[in-house]
Parts: sequence; C-alpha cells; structure tokens
Amino acid sequence: METIAQVPKYNLNQEQEKKLILREYRSLLRSLKAKLKPGDKDLIRTAFEMAADAHKTMRRKSGEPYILHPIAVAKICVEEIGLGVRSTICSLMHDTVEDTDISLEDVEREFGNEIARIVDGLTKISNVIDVNASKQAENFKKILLTLTDDPRVILIKLSDRLHNMRTLDSVKREKQLKIASETVYVYAPLAHRMGLYNIKTEMEDLAMKYLEPDAYREIVKKLAETKRERTRYINEFIKPLKEELEKNHFAAEIYGRPKSIHSIWTKMKKKGVSFEEVYDLFAIRVIVDSPPDKEKEDCWKIYSMITDEYTPAPERLRDWLSNPKSNGYEALHTTVMGPEGRWVEVQIRSRRMNEIAEKGLAAHWKYKEGTSDEGRFEKWFQQIREMISSQDTDGIDFLQDFKTSFLAEEIYVYTPKGDVKMLPVGSSALDFAFSIHSMIGVKTIGAKVNHKLVPISHKLRSGDQVEIITSNKQKPSEDWLNFVVTSKAKGRIRDALKEEKRKVAEDGKYAVQRKLEGLNAAFSQYNIDELVQWYKLSSPLDLFYQVAVKNIDLKELKDFKVLGDKIEPPKPLRPVADQRAEMITHQSTTIPKKDTELIIFGESSDRIVYNLANCCKPIPGDDVFGFVTTGKGLTIHRTNCPNAAKLLASYGHRVVKTKWAKNKEISFLTGLKIVGLDDVGVVSKITNLISGEMKINISAITIEAKEGLFEGNIKLYVHDKEELDNLVQRLKGLPGIESVERFDTQEIS
Repeated sequence: METIAQVPKYNLNQEQEKKLILREYRSLLRSLKAKLKPGDKDLIRTAFEMAADAHKTMRRKSGEPYILHPIAVAKICVEEIGLGVRSTICSLMHDTVEDTDISLEDVEREFGNEIARIVDGLTKISNVIDVNASKQAENFKKILLTLTDDPRVILIKLSDRLHNMRTLDSVKREKQLKIASETVYVYAPLAHRMGLYNIKTEMEDLAMKYLEPDAYREIVKKLAETKRERTRYINEFIKPLKEELEKNHFAAEIYGRPKSIHSIWTKMKKKGVSFEEVYDLFAIRVIVDSPPDKEKEDCWKIYSMITDEYTPAPERLRDWLSNPKSNGYEALHTTVMGPEGRWVEVQIRSRRMNEIAEKGLAAHWKYKEGTSDEGRFEKWFQQIREMISSQDTDGIDFLQDFKTSFLAEEIYVYTPKGDVKMLPVGSSALDFAFSIHSMIGVKTIGAKVNHKLVPISHKLRSGDQVEIITSNKQKPSEDWLNFVVTSKAKGRIRDALKEEKRKVAEDGKYAVQRKLEGLNAAFSQYNIDELVQWYKLSSPLDLFYQVAVKNIDLKELKDFKVLGDKIEPPKPLRPVADQRAEMITHQSTTIPKKDTELIIFGESSDRIVYNLANCCKPIPGDDVFGFVTTGKGLTIHRTNCPNAAKLLASYGHRVVKTKWAKNKEISFLTGLKIVGLDDVGVVSKITNLISGEMKINISAITIEAKEGLFEGNIKLYVHDKEELDNLVQRLKGLPGIESVERFDTQEIS
C-alpha cells in the first residue's frame, strides 16, 4: 500500500537515464517471457525504439524521461491484467500518434491493421473527459465504441490511468483533484465492470489519498498500528480450517487480506462508526484447486466445513456460483462469527475463479473456449452498442446514464415464465418492462411483483418475479424519467416524449410563421435561430412547443427590428452577476497558466461574486475548489462534497483553484450531530462548553432522546475549521458522548 510521500526530486544524468530506461525495458521483457513467440521480441524492440525516439525530448511533470510512462503502462497490462505481446506494443505506442510526429499510417505500416486500430482507439480517447461537456459525450461514446470493438483499448486505457494515479504527486493540486475525481467517477467503476477488482480498489484508494488526505492518512496509520493484532487473529481463525481442509484432502490455499482503505472509509461513513468499530477490516480467502466439473461442488463442501466450525450469518450468504456477476465474477461469500465474538467475511473460489477475479476480462477470454457461457461480456457489449446508437443525449446525461445502467451491481429478476433478466441495482418495474421490449415499456400502467399489484415506480429486488400490465391508452410522461435507471428505458422515454412534443409543437410552429410574416420577416432558419437564442432555449422544437403551450407570448416580437427579411432582437440589459461570472470564467481560463489562485476573503473578494455551496457548506480551512456557475459567479465546494466527484469529472474546465485568506471577523454556519447516553444535565454540559467556555454562537439546537440514547443536531457559527475541530475534540471529551460528526450532506439553512 502506497503511503503519502512526496516524489523525490528527479536528478539523473544522461548515462544514468539510459541505464534506467534499459533496466525497465528488460524487466518488461522478463514479464512477457512465457508469452513470446518467434519474431515477437523483434516487434517489441521496434515499438520500444520508435516510442523512445519519438518521445526523446519529452519529460513527465516529475522530470523523468517520458518513455518510462509507456513502459510502465505495458508492464501493468502484462503483469496485472495478463495481456500479451500485441497489447504491449499498443501500450508502448499509445501516446505517439497524439503527441509526436509518428502517424497512424506509420504504426499500420510497421505493425499491421489490428495494432493500428487499437492505437487509434487509444488516441481518440486520450483526452476523454477533458474538454467541455458536449464534446465529452462524444469522446466518452468513442471510448465505449472502441471498447466494444476491441476491449483491449479500455484495458490499456485503465493501465494508463492507473500509472497516472500512481505518479500523481508531481502534478498541480487542481489537476490532482480533477484526475482523482474523474478516476473515482468513471475509471474505477469501469475497472470493476471489467472484473479488475485489484485495479479498481487501488484506483479508489489513490483517489482518496488526494480527495480526502486526512482521512486517508488516518486509516493508513491505524491499519499499520493494528497489523500485528490482525495477523494474530487471522492465524487463530485459519488454524482449525487448515486442519479440516488437509483432513479432507483439499488442495487449497487459505489466507487473510486487508480490505481497501476506501472501502473501510465508505463503511465508516455509511454506518457512522469509528475505525475501531469496523469489524471487517480484512477478508479470509480460500482458493481451491479443482477440476472444472468439480468446482461448484468443492466450494460448497468447503462452505459446509467452515460453517461447521463457525456460525454463519444466513442473510450474509452471497452465491455467485449459481449466478455469476455480469463481469464474470464467481465465488461464494459468507460472514461467520469468529473467535472473540468478531464477524469475519470468508470468500471461497476455485483457482480459475480467482484468476478471473484478479485479471477480469483477459482471464475470461482465456477460459471461455468450449463453455456455454459465451456471452456475459458479449451481452454487455451488445447493450452498450444499442445505447450508443440510439442516444443523442448531452454529455452529462450520457455519463450519468452509463454509470447507472452499466457500472452498477446487478439484480436478477424473473419473467412469469421463469426466464431470468439481469438489471442494475435500483431498477423499477418500468425498467423491467423496457428491458422486455420498448413497445411494452411505453404502454405499461402497472405490474405484479410476486403476484402482488405494484405501481410502475416500484423498485425491484433480486429474485422478484415480475408480470407487466399494459394498456393501449397509456402514454409516457415526464416524471417517468424519475422512475427508471437503465439507459434503454431513459432513451425510449425521451424519444416518446419528443414525439409527443413534436405533435404539440406543430401548432406553435404555425403561430411563429404567422407572426414573422406579419412583421414582414421571413420564416427562415436564421430568424428561428435568433428567436431560440433570444428565449435561451436549446432547439427550434423547444421554441415551437413553448409557444404552443402559451409559455411564450409572441407579442414581445414588436420590440424586434426588421432589416430586409431578417429580425434583430433588442439589446438586453445584462445583469451585473452575469458580467462578473464572465469575468471569473475569463480569469479561470486564462490566468491559471501562472498557477494563480482565487483567494476568497482576500484582496480580490470585492471583485468576485462567490457563494458557498449549500450541499456541503464549506468553512475556512476546508479543502475547497471554486466552480464557475453561469449567472451566479463562483460557487465554493468542499473537495469531499457529495457532488464534487461529478462536478470535477464532468466539468473540469470550470474548476478554479481556490484558497482561504485568514479573516477572523466573518463567521460561518455549520452543523454538528452529537450522539450519546441520555443522562441528566447532558444538554447543559454541551451548551456550557459551546457558548460559555468557547464563546461560539449557537444558531439552533434540537435534541431527541429515546431508549436511553440522545441525538442532538446543533447549528452554530464558527470562524474556521480549526475552531470547529477544536470544538469537536472538546465535545468528544465530555462524559457519555459517543460520537460527534459534522453534517455532511444535509443542507444547513
């Protein structure tokens, strides 16, 4: 596990650099040894020499020669994903077409069509989430199209991203935030979906190192402190199981491995517990050597042995042997009560299943010959192809749809005939209807789940049997979009709504035509575009629709000038906020080259319109970034705000580096949630400490007590994070106080 440390300053002379590059290259060849066929070595050498020559004048931000990056990406592909020679060549060449004089034709001439196609795919997606939102949608679609064309593109892209995350220390802070958010928002879920669990967890951990450095450091420290105790416990837990496995002649490996820092942190937040109270800091893994026809049987036998030794929690059994996940993952998970009354998670897999869990897609191909399970990945790719070809949504919607449809965990539901359908978690009866057929979806009026009547918005659970009820009179409405998570359903509903809108808009179109001709202006594309812009709408269809439903009054056109047959709108008076927002946008796009920061409450605060985001209510001292909002100027968010990952990943170009200036005159509203034992006088102890001793103003306080526990929500005004942290420590020191936490996501108004 990587700990937080600054990258040492790079200082090697030319000779040492050459040696370092050759050492890394030879290490790559050693990793590939088992996969090399005659002639492969020459091809790899050609690729290495071409790339080294093309990148020879380039350096990474850390100062090291650029060629070390493609070599590192190739090593990740080979060692951690299990790819071979062609992918190595593609990895070595992955930045050449975009960044150097080498063209795609050169690559094709040297290595053939297949490698050129993969390098082309990698070039197309190299700046995938970098530009403005609409461009991003196109780029992201390109990623997915190349993924379904040749999944190696995405595997190499994931290796590239992982290496960038491992070397993120030498990059500027705002770039770190953007890359880390993007990673956690898109790439980690994508790695998970490709079955690459190790890469997914490392990406999440590294992203957390930059997005939540304090929490990250704290958990790393606590894991190091508790390592010896954990090892002792794991050995005690494993001992009787090892004996039992040997007695029954199972060739199996059994060991404990720590959970990822990110998953421990997620659990602490979700359950509201401290590090000490997270019971599953590690998982026990049993890997059995079994022939393919005996795998399932052996896993269940081992499960039976474990549950004879330790009592299981029945609701915690996860059977992915009978129903593997769509990314190919197969295993049996159970949670049992171990020594000292501690719950322990145990994962049971065969050697083949373990390789698929570690290497995902690449291993899946290796084993798929001769199996009937041809299609989990193929089915998934097919669904993605369908989504891309049928959708014209904008970038942010597209990313959001993709995440909920394709990167979520799955549930299994059944048709009335017993056929199984796989849907993402959170799917409703309406999603199920669209998954059967679009025509059924648009006519759905209700459903029966396990023979009980439910509304179309009813959320499904794994194992439900669903029957859809339709009516020819039914039409989709706008609120249907709130009931569905699958992109297929969203796309079809949007299409149906558009069709409906088109019919209504016909009347509006006729009204606009009459009005323009009445003004002696032409009913032309130019004039329609002028009106669309004037009313700040997104398309002519919207304009005609708004006119038809009387949201727009065409009488306003009397203020327009008519020159020839063209209309000219009156000049609007621009609100001050818009002008200032433009000033900030201008600053954010031109100044950061010199690495400036916008200082909040400093000398520039009189020139900059800013507000503090309601979703996370930052206070001075919090790690923050500025986000340019049209019309509202700058909004300041905490980097661990629930919306931060989406904003930074989707609109990185609108992020402004921001820091606090010391200003003790201004107070900020924040909130604390306090839980403890309901004791006489507990409220006065809390208020005495806050108002009396620390002289902090309380804005509101609510205390609820039930069954011996109290929960208090206190809103108060503090000057900065230091003051708040000090208060939290003092409150935790009061007798009977169980936990003190800052409000995270609820709006403090």
